[in-house]
Amino acid sequence: MNGEPATTGRQFVIEREHFDQLFELLARKGYRVVGPRIRDGAIVYDQVNSAADLPAGWTEEQEGGKYRLKRREDEALFGYAVGPHSWKKFLHPPNVRLWQAMRKEGSLEVQEEKQEVPKTAFIGARSCELHAIAVQDRVFMNGPYLDTSYRLRRDSVFIVAVNCGCAGGTCFCVSMNTGPKATSGFDLVLTEALEEGRHYFVAESGTETGAAVLAELSQRPAEDREIRSAEEVVARTAGQMGRTMDVSDIKGLLYANYEHPRWDNVAARCLTCGNCTSVCPTCFCTTVEDVTDLSGQKAERWQKWDSCFTMDFSYIHGGSVRSTPKARYRQWMTHKLATWIDQFGTSGCVGCGRCITWCPVAIDITEEVRAIRESDFRRTKRDRHGDTGTDSG
Repeated sequence: MNGEPATTGRQFVIEREHFDQLFELLARKGYRVVGPRIRDGAIVYDQVNSAADLPAGWTEEQEGGKYRLKRREDEALFGYAVGPHSWKKFLHPPNVRLWQAMRKEGSLEVQEEKQEVPKTAFIGARSCELHAIAVQDRVFMNGPYLDTSYRLRRDSVFIVAVNCGCAGGTCFCVSMNTGPKATSGFDLVLTEALEEGRHYFVAESGTETGAAVLAELSQRPAEDREIRSAEEVVARTAGQMGRTMDVSDIKGLLYANYEHPRWDNVAARCLTCGNCTSVCPTCFCTTVEDVTDLSGQKAERWQKWDSCFTMDFSYIHGGSVRSTPKARYRQWMTHKLATWIDQFGTSGCVGCGRCITWCPVAIDITEEVRAIRESDFRRTKRDRHGDTGTDSG
């Protein structure tokens, strides 16, 4: 049972009663373990010490502008979709001090921030979130400018992914080809299976590091029926998506409709609160703030999350480039689904649905795309028939 060689590509079974070994082993290897737990009426990512800290028996109800916890009929540890937090806050923290300076004997002494990054293990990362991490990897590590702090955090992470066993009401990862099955970006991946009187995980390693960890756990090779059971979990989840998005030529669609009347429609509802950018696992905009103490003897420079929905974000001498809600929402959605592809070779949306759930007025990015696409189709059809009538959007 224990010590079975766990090479990548092979599948193994870990029984529920042995699952705590994973936490203990990662802690012995020096990892700070982070995973899902219940706090403030939501499932959030925070430090966890054992399976007892996980949201056993809980799931969520998610719709536009709505999030509620709800009891399940079983004791699944990962029986939820995604909450308000993403792993972004650990890899690209919301507040980072860049340096501090002190006045000493009439001169200014600048102290660069120490690059000390703890080893961290993520437990419960979903496929859409792994794709989001890969997007931020392109931004911070694979472009012309390397963010060394991000690289240090990224290199110190061990990722235990979990294939989704249920979809949220606002999920659309199938449309974005980002889930629900994790295919890359993990050290270990688990599929949670609950059968009559039995609770177990089908595990597979994705890296040699993951294989080494799996080999130290109590496990055995998965039987064919257990592998089929895990596959059925993923297939069932894929059929439960709460939303869909037609992404065929989406870049061309949005580029061709920059002045579409739908932007006025959504602007009338948008509060420009920035919730969507805060919960999005791929948004990466930041600002820099300098602060001093009252004596003027100490100064610090901080990097902080920012949002393209704020007036100040696009402010230059003379005013803000995007001064209206229409301009700011259009910038966000068009960047996320179109210009991001030109910049980074991929969509900036992974279909997690967080921006829909946590929008206080329930603006739905899938519905906005659908509305533009349908009216664009009607307008194209009219043009082919020589009709010059207008479309209200």
